Amino acid sequence: MDTNSISANKPKLMRDTVIDTICDAAEIDKDIIFITADLGAASLDRFRRDLPDQFIHAGISEQNMVDLASGLALSGKKVFLYAMAPFITARCYEQIKSVLASMNLPVTLLAVGVGLGYDHATLTHFTTEDVACMRSLNGIEVLSPSDEESATAITTEAIKNPAFRYIRLERQKQERLYHGHFSTVLGQGFVHLVKGSDLAIIACGYMVHKALGAQKILEERGVSAGVIDLFRIKPINAKGLAETLSQYAYLVTVEEQILEGGFSSAVLEALADQNVMMPVKRLGIRDGFNVLNGDRDQLHELYGIDMPKIVDAALSLKEA
Repeated sequence: MDTNSISANKPKLMRDTVIDTICDAAEIDKDIIFITADLGAASLDRFRRDLPDQFIHAGISEQNMVDLASGLALSGKKVFLYAMAPFITARCYEQIKSVLASMNLPVTLLAVGVGLGYDHATLTHFTTEDVACMRSLNGIEVLSPSDEESATAITTEAIKNPAFRYIRLERQKQERLYHGHFSTVLGQGFVHLVKGSDLAIIACGYMVHKALGAQKILEERGVSAGVIDLFRIKPINAKGLAETLSQYAYLVTVEEQILEGGFSSAVLEALADQNVMMPVKRLGIRDGFNVLNGDRDQLHELYGIDMPKIVDAALSLKEA
């Protein structure tokens, strides 16, 4: 599927966009195998109906699903694993580390509902540590698209160039940020969505949309903020990111992750490796957070990562 041909109408679910893209490719490439722990999505129904020999429903057996994928990958198949985010990461972590990572097998892990995407399901379905866990695995790539087009382009690359990858997908529909040009910046690993002169806000996935909302509020208050979508968390383009951030005096990082080892840690490690030092405010979920049920915006307010808190963090840096 050409990313330039994506409809400009209302966005689709990332899940459906990604699965349909893989299904389209699988109709041509019989080595593509799709393994899922879930059913119920129209895109999954299409794959199962049209390509039954390339579709495996493993059921609620994610750990066995990883072992199955390893055998198929060793036989030359291009394997995609799909499940809810907490279950394809934390539940499968030993299998991923001991099997996929140890042999650097070209299996793509697709996680849906990352961060607080399953907001009303509380801790069993929260995925607030997946960035810290998954980026620590040997040889893995970690990518977090922010809209339909970026998800499609990242998936297309995974189909063309199989590798050990983890792709983080949002559960809800996301507003379109890219309009036919994302594939041209895919290799860079990040996009400078909005250019500013005072400070930069950097985020990935769902939180990019929050950063853009905060940027507009800051602009109304006379603060020029840039926004960066860092969609490739590992390996980070450290040199390119450092060069981009060099034009800013301050940095705000925003994530729906535990701060210890998460998104901001990856950013600051990359900058440190490039000998770049600047005042930074890190917004994320802090250790000891209360596990509560609520919609995503309510949880963001509770955990201090909503738009007003992003604005406050930016203003405190500039006014310090």
